[in-house]
Amino acid sequence: MEVILIDDVEGLGKKGATVKVTNGFGRNFLLPKKLAIPTGAKAAQVFLAMAKQGEIAADKAKKAAQAAAARYAGVALDVKARAGEDGTLFGSVTAADIAELLGKQGVETDRKKIEIAEPIRTVGEHVVHVKLHQGVEAPITVRVVAE
Repeated sequence: MEVILIDDVEGLGKKGATVKVTNGFGRNFLLPKKLAIPTGAKAAQVFLAMAKQGEIAADKAKKAAQAAAARYAGVALDVKARAGEDGTLFGSVTAADIAELLGKQGVETDRKKIEIAEPIRTVGEHVVHVKLHQGVEAPITVRVVAE
């Protein structure tokens, strides 16, 4: 049985590839999980239409992410934390803390989208990134001040 892969399948091929598989594997695994469509006269047309819809949806998502990145432009957060005399924090500033402060400023953000390169454990300015979409990030300045 020949099928056109709708999605990448590990050990079999990449999206869009036409591969030959056993009948059972195709009928019982690939087709029900919508990982492939059987080849045929209309299969190529169906696949091209699905690919075009996917590209359009991806473009819309990227444009929405770029518009959301504009909301983060110029955002700077001030965090008060307990610190020692040498400027080292007792603990660290986490993504959840940053998400909470962003929420108070009216910019709701999922803490899982906030990327902190290394833990914030010192007083001073730090730059963190909010990953909104593949290739779209918004930098945020976090100023940590000792209490």
